[in-house]
Amino acid sequence: MNRYLNRIIPAVPVALALGSIFFSHSCANTTTPPSGGDKDTIPPVIVNISPLPGTVNVPVHNSTITITFNEYFTVKDPKSIFLSPPLEKTPKYKIRGKSLIVYFESDLDSNRTYTLDLTNAIADNNEGNMFPGYTLMFSTGEKIDSMAMTGVVRDCNTLEPIKGATVMLYKDLSDSAVFKHRPDAAVKTDDWGFFALRNIADTTYRLYAVRDESSNNIYDPDNDRIAFIDSIIRPTMIASDDLPELMKYDMEDTLHCMARREEHELVMFREKPSKQLIMNKVRIDARSMYITFMAQNAQIDTMWIRGVPANKLITQFNIERDSLEIWVNDRRKQPDTLHLFVDYLRTDSTGIFEPYTDHIRLAMEKSGGKSKSSRRDIKHEDTTCVMTVTAEPENIEQYGFGIEFRHPIIYENFDSLQLISVNPKQQETKMKFSVSRDSLNLRKYVLMPEGELRSGYEYRLKVPWRKFRDINGFYNDSSEVKVSLPKDEKLSTLTLNLSSVHDKYIVDLLNEKRDKVLRSYIIDSDRSLKFPYLKEGKYSVRITEDKNRNGIVDTGNLLEHRQPEKVKFYKLKDGSYVLNVKESTEIEQNIDISQLFAN
Repeated sequence: MNRYLNRIIPAVPVALALGSIFFSHSCANTTTPPSGGDKDTIPPVIVNISPLPGTVNVPVHNSTITITFNEYFTVKDPKSIFLSPPLEKTPKYKIRGKSLIVYFESDLDSNRTYTLDLTNAIADNNEGNMFPGYTLMFSTGEKIDSMAMTGVVRDCNTLEPIKGATVMLYKDLSDSAVFKHRPDAAVKTDDWGFFALRNIADTTYRLYAVRDESSNNIYDPDNDRIAFIDSIIRPTMIASDDLPELMKYDMEDTLHCMARREEHELVMFREKPSKQLIMNKVRIDARSMYITFMAQNAQIDTMWIRGVPANKLITQFNIERDSLEIWVNDRRKQPDTLHLFVDYLRTDSTGIFEPYTDHIRLAMEKSGGKSKSSRRDIKHEDTTCVMTVTAEPENIEQYGFGIEFRHPIIYENFDSLQLISVNPKQQETKMKFSVSRDSLNLRKYVLMPEGELRSGYEYRLKVPWRKFRDINGFYNDSSEVKVSLPKDEKLSTLTLNLSSVHDKYIVDLLNEKRDKVLRSYIIDSDRSLKFPYLKEGKYSVRITEDKNRNGIVDTGNLLEHRQPEKVKFYKLKDGSYVLNVKESTEIEQNIDISQLFAN
């Protein structure tokens, strides 16, 4: 029915007739629902528009638009009353009876085609039935622009559609346009992330989408997310009320919403800050601290702590190089305040990198007027080489045992560790294992059992006393961790056979909502990946093209014309992206990586 109504809305006389029928059979007081009968499920219907759609030579000063409905209504979202191209100030409105009066506090531009969009703005007063929306076009010049453009905006990591993003067209083709001024045409995405820019000029554009947090229609990289097409584009579609892509649908009308043709796909991301400076400093304890930078890839020339020999410092950047951990490998008592000096490239007020020396004072946290290092505040863990040993039953075959120390260790004896398997008869057998240090964390080690792990067996990792010493000179306590493979017969296994792998990829198994990574692999050749011990449920497989081979998903950069690393979700033959895993099943899927990323 909504589709039918949209076809007749432009024909105002017909709409008026329809509106009078609706009015004559409705209650006299539409703000009070009737006491009986079926619930009202019909949204408001437009019965009059002034000026009419397609009106030209609309005055640039003090213009108003009046849209009259067949019933009383409310404005659910004022921001969804959207004018394109946008003015400096957003449109204002008044409600007078059953009429919406839209007015503009700024003058309209001369010789310009405008569209006023009401998608997601209006609902009826009684039941809150949402008006599907309507786009009114008018011109302050002699003609109405006739072209149109469609597309979809998705999140770069989940590929989920983004609702409410502002899609913007710029005739100014310079890279700085989106930072400096409002666009030449704009529209908001609907619930499906879909957009239709209609009645635009037949010329060349730059196309962007912005999650415009400040609602000023200008990109602010510190607060907004952005998407862009890295080429100059020109519309090829002619606007027509008969085009399905330009019609307004109930957002629950899946069939029609999904059938709309998308000319462009934009993936939205958050840029990493480009301005470089030291943002934060934390003294964790007497010999450890960290500093954080505003931007990634901090470039440090030299760094020193007053009174501490250079060879006594241990440092570690995180993978993005925007956080630096620092340890003092010196057992002498350290002062309550350490003076850290960092020579690095910092951006000046013009955005240019220049050498700069930052003097950072790192004071011990005080409690009750006394230093945290006060003897009566010392706990056992403050005089121990603290280590954490973890092992997850579902992941031990892939990740092994994780051993992480609170501070860097200066003495190690991994040969003293014992890994013992205990069979169902409680018979113990020593197992061989390998130890490797994590490439990203110098305090973390991975112990991998050698040989097959068996269901029904228990595996015990024993860490003896005083086999590790940290930079504070403290030794570890003894500890023991026990783990067994899951024995639940209802658990299932997923196997992915990946072929045509010619680059490096990150393969993630996600939950149904795509907001949590359950298991992860990094591959650079054809492989079969096994995901055992899965509970009954729905899962998604995300594959990311790791072009720079750094093992993380990198975001994009607008000025560098760099898109975020490409993400694909494995699609089943039925078109679904969701793997429905039943109890006690073994599922095997074949994925051609080259074919997946060619689409």
